[in-house]
Amino acid sequence: MFIEENGALILKKGYETLKIEPWGTDSLRVRATVEPDFTGNVWGLTEKVAPCNAKIQIAENGASIANGKAKICISNNGILTLYKEDKLVLREYHRHYDTSATKESVCLKIVNREYKGLTGGDYKFTLRFYGNDGEKLYGMGTYQMPYLDMKGCTLELCQRNSQISIPFALSSLGYGFLWNNPATGRAVFGKNITEWVADSTKEMDYWFTCADTPAEIVRNYTSVVGRAPVLTKDYLGFWQCKLRYRTQEEILDVARRYKAMGIHLDVIVIDFFHWMRQGDWAFDPEYWPDPKAMCDELHEMGTKVMVSVWPSVDKKCNNFYAMKEQGLLVRTDRGSDETYDYNGDCITFDATNPAARKFVWDVCKKNYADYGIDMFWLDNSEPDYAAYDFNNLRYYLGPGTSCSNIYPRYYGQAFYEGMKEMGRKNFVNLERCTWVGGQKNATVIWNGDIQSTFECLEDSVCQGLSMGLAGIPWWTTDIGGFMGGNTDDPEFIELLERWFEFAVFSPIFRLHGERVPHDVPNLAEGIDYGGGFMFTGRPNEIWSYGEEAQKIMEKNIRLRESLVPYIEGVMKEASETGAPAMRTMFFEFPEDCTCWDLKDQYMFGSEYLVAPILHLGEKSRKVYLPQIDGMWTNIHTGEKTAGGQWITAEAPIDQIPVFKR
Repeated sequence: MFIEENGALILKKGYETLKIEPWGTDSLRVRATVEPDFTGNVWGLTEKVAPCNAKIQIAENGASIANGKAKICISNNGILTLYKEDKLVLREYHRHYDTSATKESVCLKIVNREYKGLTGGDYKFTLRFYGNDGEKLYGMGTYQMPYLDMKGCTLELCQRNSQISIPFALSSLGYGFLWNNPATGRAVFGKNITEWVADSTKEMDYWFTCADTPAEIVRNYTSVVGRAPVLTKDYLGFWQCKLRYRTQEEILDVARRYKAMGIHLDVIVIDFFHWMRQGDWAFDPEYWPDPKAMCDELHEMGTKVMVSVWPSVDKKCNNFYAMKEQGLLVRTDRGSDETYDYNGDCITFDATNPAARKFVWDVCKKNYADYGIDMFWLDNSEPDYAAYDFNNLRYYLGPGTSCSNIYPRYYGQAFYEGMKEMGRKNFVNLERCTWVGGQKNATVIWNGDIQSTFECLEDSVCQGLSMGLAGIPWWTTDIGGFMGGNTDDPEFIELLERWFEFAVFSPIFRLHGERVPHDVPNLAEGIDYGGGFMFTGRPNEIWSYGEEAQKIMEKNIRLRESLVPYIEGVMKEASETGAPAMRTMFFEFPEDCTCWDLKDQYMFGSEYLVAPILHLGEKSRKVYLPQIDGMWTNIHTGEKTAGGQWITAEAPIDQIPVFKR
């Protein structure tokens, strides 16, 4: 039975209730459940939207609802067909007997919306659509693969170190689709079928928008999930980091040397195991005796100080028993309660619990922020687990399979809200993972602990572009990759130089890495805790790789500094419209068919076309210049070239091809 209620179209058929309602510009929200009522969860759709008057029609053979360009028709047997205006873009896949579905195969017994009951009351839910020939799909976050177009891919909807699941897909057919569900599961973008699977849920929930350009789709999407604040110029220069600065004198010596060289550090970073034990969230006083004095000196240089925070809580740390007593830790349903085993017997704090968020922030405020620490590096924020056994985890919000993916967004929220309450303004934190809407928490996201290889550099370009289309404009990588990178290896030094040149034209310009071999003696022996026992990597400052590499990196730092006024404008645009800083070529040139297939070049803002060098020994590469009014100017040579053609661009070791519009 179809009914119209408060501007929504509702179908009640058998045990299922289906509800479709307008939700933002040219957009519709679709929910379905076999429970008595909907949960009321908004999940990613956190922003207030202006009321919309949808056009609803109910007839003998079905019903329809339209909000601007987005339209959905429902047959009497509950099959949905999604339209951009009058163009069909998605149709539910239904191959089961029904007298009102005479054109469908009736033997397969496959349904469009499948609920499989689970012990405890939730359902494993699968939504199926027909595939579209020729369609391209983009976005979805970060996956370790060299693809920008996700068509043909199967994607795990789970958070892992170096995998960030943000289930928003942008289609070349002119629509965007948000799977508004934090459950673990998968997305299958097959040639014949598209499937969205939630491992444990009480309802189906997705959001559908239509627009004429990718920029308009992203604008519609970010208007309902939220946008990043304005990223100010204080953070747009050079960030220095390594695994790991072990004492406050080490970090001050590095900052002083950069100052003497005339290179300004916007940010310097204190990495992990500066603490006694995980979960103390405090400096080891032996190696960090006066954090306030350290911060004061760095602030006099105009440098902000970032400190690493992990969500793991060692059973021997100062805060464990208080947190356990108050129920602030993630639980396991069976076996050991340990969830993390890297250098300790740890349990993860439950960021989905508001009380746990407040507890952790209060400790970090006292032990870090009150000394003058400006920023927090929210590492392991997926969170990292000893085993990604989601069906053995239980959060404040529910079973791990029902809500694990939203964890990092709440982790970032804990520090965002705490810093706002302190009166901090224009602050930024760094986080390894997020979920839909995480950009609102003023977090820069990076692509995790990836390897120091050209393959990972190539993947990183696709990942930065995919994150931008998924609503995340503040994004970065570890320059040179994190894992490995032998400081004596000429091939690694070439990789570092090429990565450095790429990072100049990414939202955040940050040097970090493990750097091997691990031949630096520990500060302390015979103990398994404190700031002195953990290894460190080799030096990772720009002077650590020889005179030639240093000159190349100094040159590119100056180039980045010259771009800061331009990048300020790009970041303001990101805050106002959701447009990413790193943009796919088709984002700026949607009418150029060639641009929809380009994954190894991109636009940095609307003005700069960037073509990174992604292979060892490469000194030139093919670049596609789209047709524009005017000419493309090579920023290194000043040479002007007409668009609408492929060219071969030179790339000596100290620069990558970049063209100004």
